[in-house]
Amino acid sequence: MNSFNWQLDGWIILTAAVCAVACSLVGNFLVLRRMSMLGDAITHAVLPGLAVAFVVTESRSSFPMFVGAAVVGLCTAFFTEWIRTSGRVDEGASLGVVFTTLFALGLVLIVHWIDRVDLDANCVLYGSIELTPLETVQILSFHVPRAFLILSIVLGLNTLAIVCFYKELKLASFDSGLASSVGFSPAIIHYALMTLVAITAVASFESVGSVLVVAMMVVPPATAFLLTRRLSQMLIVSALIASLSGIFGHLSAIAIPSWFGFRSTSTAGMMAVTAGLLFMLAAMFAPRGGIVIRMWHQILLGLHILADDIVALLYRVEEKQARTESEAHWIREVLLCNRLAFMAVKRWLLLRGELSIEGNKLSLTEQGHLRAQNLVRSHRLWEQYLLDEVGLDPSRIHPQAEKMEHYTDKSLRQKLHQAIDNQEVDPHGSPIPVERSKIHKD
Repeated sequence: MNSFNWQLDGWIILTAAVCAVACSLVGNFLVLRRMSMLGDAITHAVLPGLAVAFVVTESRSSFPMFVGAAVVGLCTAFFTEWIRTSGRVDEGASLGVVFTTLFALGLVLIVHWIDRVDLDANCVLYGSIELTPLETVQILSFHVPRAFLILSIVLGLNTLAIVCFYKELKLASFDSGLASSVGFSPAIIHYALMTLVAITAVASFESVGSVLVVAMMVVPPATAFLLTRRLSQMLIVSALIASLSGIFGHLSAIAIPSWFGFRSTSTAGMMAVTAGLLFMLAAMFAPRGGIVIRMWHQILLGLHILADDIVALLYRVEEKQARTESEAHWIREVLLCNRLAFMAVKRWLLLRGELSIEGNKLSLTEQGHLRAQNLVRSHRLWEQYLLDEVGLDPSRIHPQAEKMEHYTDKSLRQKLHQAIDNQEVDPHGSPIPVERSKIHKD
């Protein structure tokens, strides 16, 4: 990795982290309101504001550019909502109409004044965050990058607004009707939030470009949403993910290219890549909805059901006194399970003390008999209930009862037994076993 220089790389990381957190804070409410692409629309729509500010002032100084872009950003938010409500079109359509119109207008203005406008497409897309340490302002005896100072002010403004109006923002984001009924104005809250989004997008646009503004307003909040469903935790987690994206994004930008013989790459681009990788990790391993976690739970559930099926089958074999048919290979063929799953479940049942083996024959222990008896009881109660109370065709009661027996506890079995008037046999004439809650000891 290239040598780390605090005066350059340190300020770049701080600026990137502050920018990412500022974007992610307001981005949480955009994600919750299903307006995630508003940041992208604003960064495209500010083009006419930049062009007009340049023509009016004949200067590329930051403040006029910021004012021009911010005004157009606010207009984007206002016209989007106005078209959505008055035109009765969805959010995406109104957003598309406004930002494409304003972006096209900006292109027309730039073409008209092409000789006087210096537009760097790479700067628009990726920003110039690597150059932020070169333009500083003096605060007391310290020289601080101007971009870092501006973005810190924006971050403070966003944090203050969220802390002061957390309840209003939360209520309006989840239930605007309830917010209106308790005295909050959803429209005012909406436009206040859009003002914060516009200011944040415009302030970040110069430093990190449109790609990173969109990425930081969407990806960290979306990642946090996978990890938690509490808004307060979502704000904190998204801020943490955004900070990590800024830190590791720049470190990756100066480290990874050297592996392939290059000097470095775009910090803003690597920040977006890092945020995307963190989102993928959350999508795979999130405790509640992660793909890998869901697959693991499904595997465990399948093995648990297979264990139920094995002990229930052995119970029925013992019930019919056909113990010669309880060999392992016969059970596996009847249950249509693969060898690996069968071996794993058999080992698990042995460890739990529910199964014993003599040669190649499997048999239930007292503990296994307890579990199996209640499973078979659940199955036969469901068969009788589905026939008597639901009126299901007799040919369909077995597969339905086979599904539900695995999720039936003692209290539900009692209710089923009462519902079928305490009958003692199932529709096939087999006895419904009595309820057992403990092992009988001699």
